[in-house]
Amino acid sequence: MTKFDLDSLSIEELAALRDRATDKLAEKVAARQAELEAELEKLAQYGKVTKKSQATPIAKSKKDDAKADLSPTDVSRAA
Repeated sequence: MTKFDLDSLSIEELAALRDRATDKLAEKVAARQAELEAELEKLAQYGKVTKKSQATPIAKSKKDDAKADLSPTDVSRAA
């Protein structure tokens, strides 16, 4: 990498250096963007992420169903 004595450069030389640096930076940004877009294309083959349902009902066990079927009077008779 070339080192510059910025204090010794004229305004025109500094402006030209700035323009070259801006151009080089734009090239590198475009190259990186192309890399990232290619990576996104590869990842797209796995599909989009979908949201899970908010709440999934929980199935009751048969033991819970038997308790729910008993009325209060049935419970008192069982005791």
